[in-house]
Order: sequence, then structure tokens, then C-alpha cells
Amino acid sequence: MTDLARRRFLKTGGAAAAGAGLLGAGLGSGTAAELSPSNPGATTLPYPRNGIAKVAELKVNEPKGFNYPDEDSFCQVLKTGRQVPGGVGPDGDIVAFSTQCTHMGCPLSYDKNARTFKCGCHFSIFDPEMAGQMVDGQATENLPRILLEHDAADGTLYAVAVEGLIYGRQCNLL
Repeated sequence: MTDLARRRFLKTGGAAAAGAGLLGAGLGSGTAAELSPSNPGATTLPYPRNGIAKVAELKVNEPKGFNYPDEDSFCQVLKTGRQVPGGVGPDGDIVAFSTQCTHMGCPLSYDKNARTFKCGCHFSIFDPEMAGQMVDGQATENLPRILLEHDAADGTLYAVAVEGLIYGRQCNLL
């Protein structure tokens, strides 16, 4: 009998504690409609839409640095000179990536001759013309790709989201 009483006590006490926690957090006070987010099926947070460059300013095979989605995240936009997967712009040849290695977060540099991003710490290599695919080295994941939009009216490129997780973060938006 004591076993059953103890089990009932723990179940009742646990349910009461959970209910009190919800009420204390303000989650138990509204209707279901008030509590649901505007898009309950969304799996990503809303990223900022930041202007990063003008298409006319970009030169083929010369990356340009920018920060996205915040000042602590270093990225580069690159005009490859040929249409590539995920490329934007008039020729579909502009892509952008986080420039932190997915292995241990070391900064990447762009090798113009090899047309790849390289990590000087552990020698991982990433191909920007193949959606940031990891080609060689210690890294096990592709580079996080910065999703871009091109405004044809004024030639501005906008960073709008990140595909993949930036090294060292649980969430890309801090």
C-alpha cells in the first residue's frame, strides 16, 4: 500500500508543480489562440534582411567580406563567374558563406587559384561552387550558406537567412 500511495503522491505532486510552473511563466493564462505563434509550423527563426553589396561592385573570383546574421559572424560573398547551385544575380553566379571552419571554427581564407575556401588550422577545404561542400580535411560538414536575394531594380544583394549552423552556436541568431 505504501508503494501505491508514494506513486500517487509523486504523480500528483509532479503535475501540480508543472501546472504551477506554467502559470508562473504566464503560459497558463491565455487561450490556445493567444499562445500559438504566428506560424506554428515554422522551424527557423526570422532572420534579418541586410543589404551586403551591389552586384556591380563585385569582381569575379574576388570575395567581399560582410557580417551576417550579426556582427560576430564573418562571411564572404563571391561572384564565381559561372552559374552555380544556389547562385543569385543576373548570371546566377553569386554565393555567400560563413567563413568559420565547421571543424573548429578557425577563420577561412579564399584561395583564388584553387577557387576554394581553406582552413589554415587543420587544412579543411570547401568548394563555394558546389554549395560550400567540404572537399578535404578534418571538417565533417559543409560551410553554412548565406541565402541571398537580388533586387534587380537597384542591383543590391541582401542576406536573408543562413542554411546550416554557424560553428560554435546552438542557434544562428543570438
